[in-house]
Amino acid sequence: MLRHRFRCLTPCAALLSAVLAALPAAPARAAVPTAHLDAVQRNLREVSPGLEGQVWERSGGNSLDAPAGAPGGWLLQTPGCWGDPKCADRVGTRRLLAKMTENISKARRTVDISSLAPLPNGAFQDAIVEGLKAAVADGHKLRVRVLVGAAPVYHLNVIPALYRNELVDRLGKAADNITLNIASMTASKASFSWNHTKLIVVDGESVITGGINNWKDDYIDTTHPVSDVDLALRGPAARTAGKYLDTLWTWTCRNSGNPNAVWLAASSGAACMPSLEKDAHPEPVKARGDVPVIAVGGLGVGIKDSDPASSFKPTLPTAPDTRCGIGVHDNTNADRDYDTVNPEETALRSLIASAHSRIEISQQDLNGTCPPLPRYDIRLYDTLAAKLAKGVKVRIVVSNPANRGLVGSGGYSQIRSLSEISDTLRERLARITGDRRTADVKMCANLQLASFRSAPTDNWADGRPYALHHKVVSVDDSAFYLGSKNLYPSWLQDFGYIVESPAAARQLRTQLLDPEWTYSRGTATVDYTQGVCPR
Repeated sequence: MLRHRFRCLTPCAALLSAVLAALPAAPARAAVPTAHLDAVQRNLREVSPGLEGQVWERSGGNSLDAPAGAPGGWLLQTPGCWGDPKCADRVGTRRLLAKMTENISKARRTVDISSLAPLPNGAFQDAIVEGLKAAVADGHKLRVRVLVGAAPVYHLNVIPALYRNELVDRLGKAADNITLNIASMTASKASFSWNHTKLIVVDGESVITGGINNWKDDYIDTTHPVSDVDLALRGPAARTAGKYLDTLWTWTCRNSGNPNAVWLAASSGAACMPSLEKDAHPEPVKARGDVPVIAVGGLGVGIKDSDPASSFKPTLPTAPDTRCGIGVHDNTNADRDYDTVNPEETALRSLIASAHSRIEISQQDLNGTCPPLPRYDIRLYDTLAAKLAKGVKVRIVVSNPANRGLVGSGGYSQIRSLSEISDTLRERLARITGDRRTADVKMCANLQLASFRSAPTDNWADGRPYALHHKVVSVDDSAFYLGSKNLYPSWLQDFGYIVESPAAARQLRTQLLDPEWTYSRGTATVDYTQGVCPR
């Protein structure tokens, strides 16, 4: 009997294969629609085709990096104390710091950190040091880069050599297994351009990015912490962040002998590492999930003049009130070449233009520091106005203008009043509708505009106004941008992600956008649901 069973293996297997082949094929799993990413990608390939794979890139196979049992845990908010003006329990800040340490501790080869100057300090530095020590304790030798962008004069006290020495002291014996590059860079003083990205990329496989700077005094050691947000992601889109940082470091290393542009410090005997990510991670990144993403950055001014592969021929807009009489060239509104090397500008306008029903914007500002920069992005405002004219609901929350500093955004606001936004929208709407009266009707029927609050009170418990530093745009509860790029004119090096995932967009809404509006709506100067609108 046993012999007969073995004899049947070959003919039976052939028979089974024939039967299976005759069965109807299982229906293929339908691809998740990505209308928003498709629209953004089409425009990026028109404007910045030569920067694909270097400054911007679309990828699948990503996952938003959340802990088990907390599907929305990829969203890292500071301080995370919604509803409490005393901010006694800063659960969001704790989660962010723990995630920084966790990701860095898993490094096998490289850690890439990028931020706006000053260099990381306080609990942020503690999180970095703890993660590096843990990674080295597992037997790994690491190469680590830390890059900050420095505003001229303002950041003269940001000295990479001092930071390197402090970091080496903190690391102790672990420093023997870590090769360091620390740099401060300014791409163009005349055009106010420097690194503004906020990135922690580990092994080209995981990334934390968004708006949060690694500054203890603004985020942690204060009774009025800045409200901000990052995301955590794993997958091929993390490698794009690494390739983008290679682009910035290539410029930094090339200019390391020019103290007007770069201050560089390295480990003893170590050279500048311009292509760390490319050299250390030649293999493709494994898929980590099924989330489609466009990673997109910008090179500001001074890194690259234009994209020679671009055939982009725009009709550049004009508006009489964008200039401030100081004579600085308007890269935002009047420079085709600037567009080609700053694909994030195109991406954000395209994302907003792709909306069919709803746009939600949470930003520090929509209007810039004028002078010296242009007052606003005309094409951005025209895109928003066109959506309002079509009945798309638009909600905008910006930082409380009471945060305005003596020098523009030095105090987390650049405007004196929300009317600067609503008046501009009304004027651009009037150009579309043909008259002021129709523009008023459209704006009042579809717009919500408020200044930020994170609790029921007008201010933090210490009397200081709520400061908002988000860089978030969400459309149709389906796709969103989260990164370091502001919507107001700024010619910096920035980076972020456009994610198309209804599930993730819902998590963004329930965890951030809904609570934000719950507390901010009381400040609204325009709100179609409350019948509030200036005439």
